[in-house]
Amino acid sequence: MGRKLFRFFKILIALLLLWFTFHSIYLISDGISDEGKRADLAVILGNKVNEDGTVSTRLQKRLESGVQLYKDQRVKKILVSGGLGKEGFYEGSKMKEFLVSEGIPDSVIIVDNKGDNTRKTVENVLQLKPELQFRSLIVVSQYFHVTRTKKLFRDKGFQEVSSVSPDYFEWRDLYALLREFPAYYTQ
Repeated sequence: MGRKLFRFFKILIALLLLWFTFHSIYLISDGISDEGKRADLAVILGNKVNEDGTVSTRLQKRLESGVQLYKDQRVKKILVSGGLGKEGFYEGSKMKEFLVSEGIPDSVIIVDNKGDNTRKTVENVLQLKPELQFRSLIVVSQYFHVTRTKKLFRDKGFQEVSSVSPDYFEWRDLYALLREFPAYYTQ
C-alpha cells in the first residue's frame, strides 16, 4: 500500500511540474508577444511608487511602453490604474504625472486610483466603458502578468483585448511566474 501511494504522489508531482512548465511557456510567449494591434485604450497596470514619490523602474518601463503606444498612434487614450501604496502615494496619480512629463496630453489620460489589484482594475475599466466608449484595449504590464489580465477581461465578456509588455526583466520575475500559475486558475 505504501509503495502504491508513493508512486501515485510521484506521478502526481510529475504531472503538476509538466503542467506548470507548459503553462509557463504559454504565459511567457503570450506575454512577450506584441501583435502590433491598435486599440481605443491602453490600460497600464500600477506598481510600486518609491518613497520619494517617483515611480519604480518596473512601473516606469510600463509607462514608457504606454507612451510609445500613444506616440505610435496605436491607442487614442491611456487609462492608468493603481491603488494607494504603503508609501502614501496613489499609483494612478503618479503614473499620470509621469505620462504628462513625457509629453502625453492630460486630456487623453484617465486615472483609476482604486485599482488595488488586477481584478479590481478590470472591473473599474469595464465600469467606465459606457463613458469612455472604447471597443478595444491593450493591457500594459509585465510579460508574466498580461495573460491573466487578458483572461480576466475575457471572462467578463470583453473580447477585444491584446497586450504589450516592456523589455524589462528582473530576477524576481521567477517568483512572479510561480505566483501567476495558481493566480491564473483561481482569479
